[in-house]
Amino acid sequence: MVKELLRKLSNAHGVSGSEGSVFAVIKKELKGYVDEITEDSMGNLIAVKHGNKSKVMLAAHMDEIGLMVKYIDDKGFLRFITLGGWYAPTLYNQRVIIHGINGDRIGVIGGKPPHMMDEEERKKGVKTDDMFIDVGAQNRDEVTELGIEIGTPITIDREFTELSNNRVTGKAFDNRAGVAMLIKTMQKMKSPFTVYAVFTVQEEVGLKGAKTSAFTIDPDWAVATDVTIPGDHPGIDMKDAAVEMGKGPVITIVDSSGRGLIANRKVVQWLKNAAGSHDIPVQFEVGTGGTTDATSIHLTRGGIPSTTISPPARYIHSPVEVMDIRDIEGGVNLLVAALKVKPAL
Repeated sequence: MVKELLRKLSNAHGVSGSEGSVFAVIKKELKGYVDEITEDSMGNLIAVKHGNKSKVMLAAHMDEIGLMVKYIDDKGFLRFITLGGWYAPTLYNQRVIIHGINGDRIGVIGGKPPHMMDEEERKKGVKTDDMFIDVGAQNRDEVTELGIEIGTPITIDREFTELSNNRVTGKAFDNRAGVAMLIKTMQKMKSPFTVYAVFTVQEEVGLKGAKTSAFTIDPDWAVATDVTIPGDHPGIDMKDAAVEMGKGPVITIVDSSGRGLIANRKVVQWLKNAAGSHDIPVQFEVGTGGTTDATSIHLTRGGIPSTTISPPARYIHSPVEVMDIRDIEGGVNLLVAALKVKPAL
């Protein structure tokens, strides 16, 4: 089931540059379904199903936004940097997991209590530079004994939970949902082409793994799987994000107002034809903000025809992202159907 797979992936921990536990889940799930699995020098996991000379690359990034220890003070409090696009108020007073060399340790993100803030401070809110992590230690030496050091990665302590109407909430759906889509596609598909499923690293800090892996593979065309923002809840208008959760996966035409990806129209049409032929509900997006691995891929070598398939996710880059499982399943069905034929490139 997609739901249980997403549960495993969401509950795994892997900030940019430390994706190992996610890697382990993926490798286990793909065993017996692909012809080979390798890891490149960047840490990308590359799973291959061999076919004819036509090469297609599917990409989903493994990393989640997180934190990293940058300083430990005399009293044992940790200062940190953010890895990826955090909105500071989302972090304030969260519980976190510090992934130290002696195992995981729990901490809480602290800051100045509201009771002690003056009116101007309350208006501005707490900045990440003013936050710290409390692990219960009384001094720096105790932190060291816990196995926590400069450079230790940190993730949010939050677990996958089910809501109503086949909807779920958890951390890191950006982009464990895309990872789940790609795993299920590789398990189900029968394609005449050689298909490379690339589970990329460091997307949240610059689309890095996709760039290096695409250069090595040099595919004929590519599809990234990620999540996108719907405009179907309070605080955002449909005119600004014209897709809805529960209405099917989203095919990207343009993201980030063209500063990121302007999708190859023939690849978009290929997916559109597959959706129409198999009665798969899909949505289309021309977006103003955010981009995906497809941006790096389509600019590699002489240019690789690319687009993105994204199930909608509410409240992304938070510990309580919300998705409809049916959108992920629809994305799997779309890829499985499309990979039976070649786009008219």
